[in-house]
Amino acid sequence: MMNAETIEREFREKVCKEIRLMSEGMNRYRVFTPFLFDDGDHLALVLRQEGSGWVLSDEGHTYMHLTYDLDEKDLRQGTRQKIISNALSSFSVQDRDGELLLPITNGGFGDALYSFAQAVLKVADVSYLTRERVKSTFMDDFRAFMEGEVPEDRRVFDWHDAERDPEANYVVDCRVNGMRRPLLVFALPTDEKTQLATIILLQFERWRMEFRSIAVFEDQETINRKKLARFSDVCEKQYSNLPGNRDRIARFLQEALQ
Repeated sequence: MMNAETIEREFREKVCKEIRLMSEGMNRYRVFTPFLFDDGDHLALVLRQEGSGWVLSDEGHTYMHLTYDLDEKDLRQGTRQKIISNALSSFSVQDRDGELLLPITNGGFGDALYSFAQAVLKVADVSYLTRERVKSTFMDDFRAFMEGEVPEDRRVFDWHDAERDPEANYVVDCRVNGMRRPLLVFALPTDEKTQLATIILLQFERWRMEFRSIAVFEDQETINRKKLARFSDVCEKQYSNLPGNRDRIARFLQEALQ
């Protein structure tokens, strides 16, 4: 087994000269690197012995850091989850209940540290999604939420009235069935989608359809005030965002399903 000085030297040779180790007890070292998250915080990395081998670990810090700005549930589904899974599998990093781990194989301490740091930085990339990617993530998050709260035989995604609207010009993100008046659920990330939902609900009124309606915004505060006001006239219930209202929306849906 290499000693701490030898490991530190290999880290510096294989990764960069700024690497250093600090002992934190028996066979446990804090690994200091120059690598940073976008807000300036350093990656939190630990080298420790597990059984007869060694592992690099973030001890849960990476996910904790991301949840400063993102809901933890959003990291486990949709586009963000795919990005994280791809990053971890590319560098053979394990996710053990939120702790990221990389076992050291064949004494390759330096190579392992390089791979582990790259994996952590790529996982952190989920916070840098462009506006368009965030929109797609919101829709994925919405769909996953509805799948979790409404039984499969009680919901239809991308629903339209096949009889009145055979060309699907008026599409609802999710229709919840099985009650006297079906519940029409809209997911609204943009001004344009909010305006379209207004038009859809007005058309349904003209057709004298019986329904209830609910809207979940990506961020209601970003919606144009005039468009939001028009939409509010025709929609029964609204939630300003998904992450902060999951429990409220879930209760609303469960009451509607009864």
